[in-house]
Amino acid sequence: MTRVKRGKIATKKREKVLKQTKGFRGSSKNKERQAKERLLHAYSHQYIGRKTRKREKRRLWQVQLNAYLRSNNLTYSKFIYLLKQNNILIDRKILAELSQKQPEIMKNIISNLKA
Repeated sequence: MTRVKRGKIATKKREKVLKQTKGFRGSSKNKERQAKERLLHAYSHQYIGRKTRKREKRRLWQVQLNAYLRSNNLTYSKFIYLLKQNNILIDRKILAELSQKQPEIMKNIISNLKA
């Protein structure tokens, strides 16, 4: 009888886990059990990180907008209120970008707002 080598799928699974933990500190990058545990925690942190990144970006855009608007004698909250009153649907990301890169367009938007 010929010899049968087994464990092809299990070996691939292990290699996959160790490949994902490449770059981790300590022995958790090359010991399978520790690597699995670290990956489980890493996935949860990734998920949380994606949510907080969105939050932080929105806060940054609000601060940038407010800084620009205050130099034009307007506050962020009043500006957003006026945008909603005039049915202007531009998101904060674009507004913050306009305030930094093309202030003349932003001044045009501010001047066209009706109270």
